[in-house]
Amino acid sequence: MGMEQGAFQLLGYLLVLIQALGVAAAVHAVFTVRTAQGAIAWAISLLFMPYLTLLPYLVFGRSRFDAYIEARRQADLQMHRAMAELDWRPWVEEALTAHDSEAAQNLKVLARLGRQPPLANNRVRLLIDGENAFAAIFEAIAQAREVILLQFFIVRDDRLGRRLQRLLLERAASGVQVFFLYDRIGCHALPRRYVQRLREGGVAMHAFSVSAHSGLLNRFQLNFRNHRKLVLVDGRRGFLGGLNVGDDYLGGNPALSPWRDTQVELSGPVLACLQESFAEDWFWTTRQLPPLLLPERYPAGGVLCQLVGSGPADPQETGSLQFVAAINAARRRIWLASPYFVPDESVFAALRLAALRGLEVRLLLPSRPDHRVVYAASSLYAFEALEAGIRVFRYLPGFMHQKVLLIDGDTAAVGSANLDNRSFRLNFELTLFTVDAAFAAEVECMLQTDFSRSRELDREESRRAHRLKRLGMRVARLISPIL
Repeated sequence: MGMEQGAFQLLGYLLVLIQALGVAAAVHAVFTVRTAQGAIAWAISLLFMPYLTLLPYLVFGRSRFDAYIEARRQADLQMHRAMAELDWRPWVEEALTAHDSEAAQNLKVLARLGRQPPLANNRVRLLIDGENAFAAIFEAIAQAREVILLQFFIVRDDRLGRRLQRLLLERAASGVQVFFLYDRIGCHALPRRYVQRLREGGVAMHAFSVSAHSGLLNRFQLNFRNHRKLVLVDGRRGFLGGLNVGDDYLGGNPALSPWRDTQVELSGPVLACLQESFAEDWFWTTRQLPPLLLPERYPAGGVLCQLVGSGPADPQETGSLQFVAAINAARRRIWLASPYFVPDESVFAALRLAALRGLEVRLLLPSRPDHRVVYAASSLYAFEALEAGIRVFRYLPGFMHQKVLLIDGDTAAVGSANLDNRSFRLNFELTLFTVDAAFAAEVECMLQTDFSRSRELDREESRRAHRLKRLGMRVARLISPIL
């Protein structure tokens, strides 16, 4: 009897301790979480459900860990100082835009946010879906003669992953320098043998990790993931967009097939900015600079490009503000494709106001969920968008993963950033904005095809939804700031 009483007493002390820690964590969330919505979501859950949410908060919720942010900012400063000494791009500044169009002027805000200049005289090619994108990427890699830089959030040891592995080993054996950066959490299932085989074959391969230079506590931090996807070959051909390396992205998952995604191929001065983006992440991980090659020089003309890199160490909330700036600049049309539509208040307000101003605002979203809680929260936002006059389409053939924005008749954006809090504030992302009527027309044609393969939602669908389903959507939305 005495032992049982002692056990119950110990359990009571433990419960009181967890509740006290929950209160302390709730206060911490109020002071440190960047958005009011996120702070409220964490604080309420920590106060009333600490037994369920305390551990997730310690792992996911410390999104503004000052030691990491300061370490990352210092590393970026060191990297750019080292690059300044190289003077590696003497003529690129000639491509600084002197365009006086309204769309070009709007890029100035993005240039300040992304801390990269808008550059003219580029070539941009639209690559629709994985087969086309990886065919172009593998062709470029096979032709590499000097340096290959690669960065992916997810790499799988499957058929596509092994094709990439073999090609990189061949290039490394022929004397090409290969630098491969992958995210440690995104690639948690990647076998060690895959990485070891590449390293043994001469590929410099490293995992992007929060804890690299920011203290022991951050070894338990699962935020601050590097979600960027890019490939650079000899400083002449670059690729970025939404595709990772895995058979899923070629339609290999029957539940989500066919997979719909978009990538772009770049050449010209903007590759200097793309190399600098890779160099920041590589320097953070290794404290060394990768080789930087002068991009191919093109005559005046071509596509005006603005590369915007965003991340949790930015002085401004670049991930969210770049979309607010682009939406507010629209005068006629906004077409937006995103797999995860869980926007913050600023982005959602900008979209609704655009519709109320009389602009044609369309959203292209998946009809199949790959994350059910996110899909439920996204559905509620979609129904509220309908009430503001925004047209919402669900893509039917398979999972829609592209991140594409079309503004009016001349501005387009393709990148890695989703419309959710994780991309806005917790992940490192990369988005390319372009000003060019011909390229925008290609994006328009692509999206028109996607809309034709979609089902448009109507306002009655929200009213017809079962009460239990609506409750689930509202609960999902309540926790959406911390998804």
